[in-house]
Amino acid sequence: MSLSQRRVRKSSALASCLLLAGCNVGPKYNRPPVATPPAYKELTPADYPNTDGWKVAQPKDDALRGKWWEIFGDAELNALEEKVNVSNQTIAAAAANFFAARALVKEARSQYFPVVTTNPAITVQRPSATVNPGKASGSATTPVGTYTEYDLPFDATWQPDLFGRIRNTVNSAAAAAQISAADLENTRLTVQADLAADYFQLRGEDALKQLLDATVVSYRQTLDLTKALYETGIDSNEDVSEAETQLESTQAQDDAVGIQRAQFEHAIALLVGQPASAFSLPVVSLSTPPPGIPIGVPSQLLERRPDIAAAERTMAQANAQIGIAKTAYYPTVILSAAAGLESTSIASWFTWPSRFFSVGPALSETIFDAGLRHATLEQFRDQYDAAVAGYRQTVLTAFQQVEDDLAALRILSVEIQHQDTAVQSAQKTLAIAQDRYKLGIDPYLNVLTAQNTLLSNQQTAVNLRVQQMTASGGLIEALGGGWNASEIPSPAQLTTKVP
Repeated sequence: MSLSQRRVRKSSALASCLLLAGCNVGPKYNRPPVATPPAYKELTPADYPNTDGWKVAQPKDDALRGKWWEIFGDAELNALEEKVNVSNQTIAAAAANFFAARALVKEARSQYFPVVTTNPAITVQRPSATVNPGKASGSATTPVGTYTEYDLPFDATWQPDLFGRIRNTVNSAAAAAQISAADLENTRLTVQADLAADYFQLRGEDALKQLLDATVVSYRQTLDLTKALYETGIDSNEDVSEAETQLESTQAQDDAVGIQRAQFEHAIALLVGQPASAFSLPVVSLSTPPPGIPIGVPSQLLERRPDIAAAERTMAQANAQIGIAKTAYYPTVILSAAAGLESTSIASWFTWPSRFFSVGPALSETIFDAGLRHATLEQFRDQYDAAVAGYRQTVLTAFQQVEDDLAALRILSVEIQHQDTAVQSAQKTLAIAQDRYKLGIDPYLNVLTAQNTLLSNQQTAVNLRVQQMTASGGLIEALGGGWNASEIPSPAQLTTKVP
């Protein structure tokens, strides 16, 4: 073979190696499509005039931004939400899980590089005389004695990523870390929304307490009037007894409100990371009006919700696992080298003649595994299909939740208008009944009925406004808060230092 032919063969071999180094036998990942409706159906611009606080969104007002809770304009709620981001332990645990997942990415990336180890040793040895009684030295026999061996070895091994096993391992770890990052944001959003819901419920209890306090005062005045009429002989003892029963039962309702309020206050303390025994909120009646929430279009929901982002990254991770399984069909090449210094004398330990080395590649390939690799590959393909189904189900659930809250807000707005009218009518009815009772035209039973009707309608009005506020918070949570999928760290960012 001529020199030129040998050079051609060496060049071809080198080109083949470079080609193999860029080979990735895993499937390319593409996000599967999902059907998205063109618009939400439960609340359209045509419904805005009849819906509290809603208006057509301006061009720069098509999405929630950052601290979404500030849209409610409640300073107390704003302060509590800030504490959640700092002190909530569920969020802290999710953050720690993300940092752990990011460390796994760095572990996977380390496989790109050689592993170099050293194991220096100074060993004093004396071979057994019964096994090796001596060694020939010319014509004489040298007795076995004790000697010291000085070793300074260095070992290096490297597995080139010929078929993409390491790349897919890194991709899988990066996707897992991105899932963890999305889970962290989903946890944060859930806790923030839970806090807002508990806060509105607590303020609703405060409004209900205020209503019942005023009602108890009114019923006590009615009881005093009934007693006065009884003492003058105009009214009966039965009416006095009924007035007392109504007052005491309403007072019992008033007292019971404190149980619910205390429980909501304790729940808020847990969410902001404080002991319930050392946390309290002042009594303030619910007065926050429902805001107009920019909902955007359904297609934007795919980028807004962290749970959808987590489901999408789960598909990417499953796709990388298929690539790892495919590399099992290809040989594994490991390059290893060892070098160092070895001597029985410390004086000559670091001299040139004491050197030693070894270097060479090793190749391993599975010849027969009774279908293990095929079954493993099928397993990861099925897991990918399951991830696709989970992703699409998550998207469908997101659309359902948004539509549920939109429908609730639209219907509640109309219901509250009717309920307010009912309260006004009940107030008029009570005023007429009281006047007729004082004049002796109608019995006290008419007043009693009118009072119960008014209180029932007032309680319903308070509960509807609480539902309206909690539905507003639920809609913001369903829309993903102020989050966007672009906030998920990229694979490059996952390997940077923790800020």
